Amino acid sequence: MQEHNHARQEIAAQLRQVRKEQGMTQERLAEKVGTRKSNISRLESGRYNPSLDFLEKVAGGLGKEIEVKVT
Repeated sequence: MQEHNHARQEIAAQLRQVRKEQGMTQERLAEKVGTRKSNISRLESGRYNPSLDFLEKVAGGLGKEIEVKVT
């Protein structure tokens, strides 16, 4: 279970960093991807177990893609 938490935290940190680098608020990102700000906040905090579809939507809203690696 720890590996899942680590992966979720890493994804959250990367998405939060990209959003901040772009000067975008959580509210604006939520508007772009058609969700509520609270969902973006929960995602970025790592307290949310998002679907891959949701992660792809959020990444797309930031002009990015999700890349999955199995190691």
